[in-house]
Parts: sequence; C-alpha cells; structure tokens
Amino acid sequence: MAEQVTFYEAVGGEETFHRLVHRFYQGVADDPDLRALYPEEDLGPAEERLRLFLIQYWGGPNTYNQRRGHPRLRMRHVPFVIDEAQRDAWLRHMRVAVEELELPEPLERQLWNYFTMAAQSLVNAPT
Repeated sequence: MAEQVTFYEAVGGEETFHRLVHRFYQGVADDPDLRALYPEEDLGPAEERLRLFLIQYWGGPNTYNQRRGHPRLRMRHVPFVIDEAQRDAWLRHMRVAVEELELPEPLERQLWNYFTMAAQSLVNAPT
C-alpha cells in the first residue's frame, strides 16, 4: 500500500514555504498599495503568520493554530479595505513567488488555484 504524502511534503516542506512567503513579502515591501495594508513597521510578523498558516493549511505542523487559534481568514481581514486592485497586486507578487519555486506543474497549479480563490474571497470593498 502506497504511503500518502501531503502537499506540504510533496513540495519540500517548511523550506519551500519559507522561500515562497519570503519572496512574496519582498514584493509587498516595495508595493505602496499593499504595504499600506500592513500596519506593522516590520513585515517579519506578517511573513511568519502567512508562512505558518500555509504550512498548516497544506498538511504541515499546526503551529499556526497553537499560536493564533483558528485561521478565520475573512474575519482577520475585515479591518482592512481590500479591493480588486489590491487583490490583483497581491496575486501579482504571489505569482512571482510561486514561479520562483519551480514546482512540478500539477503542484504549482494546485497552489495557484488556492491562492486565486483565497485572494478573491478576501475582497471586501466595492469596485
């Protein structure tokens, strides 16, 4: 019987998510529209939260839940006005980060499909 491998394991585990999220926040740091959504002076805490969330979501350790409780993504993003332009900017920076991972196409597609769905679900401002 074949052993089940999580998406987390299939893409390379924590190291892959560290690279992905770090590259993403490099783009955010230089994007005035997105940077305004991050009230902390240092993006480090936001980077850690996203990394831990993605690790947990994709089958890795549940450190995010242990530290912050249930993700409640929409609730946690309600204080921020997120419109389609910000969604598109978020996706643009995440696209660069995903492509730099050079994952096999089926894994990249699965990851990207999640990001596009999640980004759309957080839009909370009319156009």
